[in-house]
Amino acid sequence: MCRNIKTLFNFDPPVNEDEVRAASLQFVRKISGFNKPSKANEAAFQKAIDEIATASARLLDSLETTAPPKNREEEAAKARARTAERFGT
Repeated sequence: MCRNIKTLFNFDPPVNEDEVRAASLQFVRKISGFNKPSKANEAAFQKAIDEIATASARLLDSLETTAPPKNREEEAAKARARTAERFGT
């Protein structure tokens, strides 16, 4: 999975529309191979982002868990620690 796409389910506070859209953008960039599409492909690129964001939001709304919500700050700190260990920085 693309390292820029973050888990969005079961956080406190819950995910917002901007975060879903950002993940959708990263997904479309990854599978299309375009960081920024040409003018000819821009409409298709934006449509894909919109459709994936809609499907992602619908998925997140329908998921259920009994686990307590994760704290964003704690998860970010864990990610920074993994990065430091991996890259030695």
